[in-house]
Amino acid sequence: MNLPGKKNTAAVPPQGFRLPQGSPSLPEVYQSIEVPQSLGFWRKMLAFAGPGYMVAVGYMDPGNWATDLAAGAQFNYTLLSVIMISNLMAILLQSLAVKLGVVTGRDLAQACRDFYSKPTSFALWVLCEIAIAACDLAEVIGSAIALNLLFGLPLAWGVCLTALDVLAVLYLQQKGFRYIEAFVIALIGIIGTCFTIEIVLSRPSLAGIMAGFVPKAEILRNPDMLYIAIGILGATVMPHNLYLHSSIVQTRKYGTSPTELKEAIRFATLDSTVALMFALFINAAILIMSAATFHESGNQGVAEIGDAYKLLAPLLGTTLASILFAVALLCSGQNSTLTGTLAGQIVMEGFLNIRLRPWLRRLITRLIAIVPAVICVILYGESGTAKLLILSQVVLSLQLSFAVFPLVQFTSDRSKMREFANPLWLKSLAWIIAVVIGSLNAWLLIQTVRGWMA
Repeated sequence: MNLPGKKNTAAVPPQGFRLPQGSPSLPEVYQSIEVPQSLGFWRKMLAFAGPGYMVAVGYMDPGNWATDLAAGAQFNYTLLSVIMISNLMAILLQSLAVKLGVVTGRDLAQACRDFYSKPTSFALWVLCEIAIAACDLAEVIGSAIALNLLFGLPLAWGVCLTALDVLAVLYLQQKGFRYIEAFVIALIGIIGTCFTIEIVLSRPSLAGIMAGFVPKAEILRNPDMLYIAIGILGATVMPHNLYLHSSIVQTRKYGTSPTELKEAIRFATLDSTVALMFALFINAAILIMSAATFHESGNQGVAEIGDAYKLLAPLLGTTLASILFAVALLCSGQNSTLTGTLAGQIVMEGFLNIRLRPWLRRLITRLIAIVPAVICVILYGESGTAKLLILSQVVLSLQLSFAVFPLVQFTSDRSKMREFANPLWLKSLAWIIAVVIGSLNAWLLIQTVRGWMA
């Protein structure tokens, strides 16, 4: 019998890693959700449903909103194809994270610690912590902006209030991991409902939307369009999601035989694929609403969340449009801070093998994001938060390759994955995606730095 928090090493090959397997991250919820073999397809799919939606949250966080708004306002529906391609890349990478967690029994952070040398592993941990802090920063600021828009709460107070999500995570996790998943899915449902109504109110062109999903060479020829397209890619594929997913997939108590592992991979991948299609809908909805509302009315310079909120009501003729926009932003920010807190715990425990009290662990993760956000808001006000959002996306772009390359390397290695190693076609595709993401994000970083220097 496997108890939560106890590592079952029966299915874990000893070869392929420098260090033996340690205890799991998130030990309080490890293998805490039963998946009886007697269940039929649909009930088993429901048993595995949840982790994918927690991961999908990172693909619709406030950091995505600015790029989606700018893309729609400036270039109408043209960059919908970039959102779709980014999402397909994310689906493939998240499926690799699932496979790594299920087959090796290690999350990505643990796999890096157990395979690379201590200096390399430590460097990867530092980079990952910086990326999580940057991601947290975007989510904290997004929530603060939403509270300011809805209730007039000063940004500094809004930033401080986001610390309360630490208490929410602790409370829900004590009741069971299913409660955290249910809370996250409920907020995703609210976001989806808000943007469905926004699309109805904005009356977009159906023909324009369909044409927007077809990739165009113009995107590569137009430097301004290419810049925003790479920004969409950088804001969509989040490095911390790869660490998060490879860990929380292990909350399910699946079997250890090759057949049972294959089944676990299949259902967990199905869960994340369906969830990421919801993320695709929401990102596309933001762009569609921006195109139909701002581009069509001549307001093509809209890129700030606050500006979009102020213009929606007069342009669409109802205050409901602005209210729904802010509510969706608040839900998005809260959802992302919650999953970001869990990712911070997984990374700290995985790379360093440190076990702290849950409340202390999460408080440290949250303070790393809140302190710079409060300082920036006090010194520079709303204009400072906008610059901070851009900076957070640049930092994420810089870190992404340091998560993607180890993931592709590990899942392609037969000594670690046995018969579950990536076949040649998948290995080739994964490396192409890794190189493309790395190259495009490097280009984005260079262009952004050049802009700052100019």
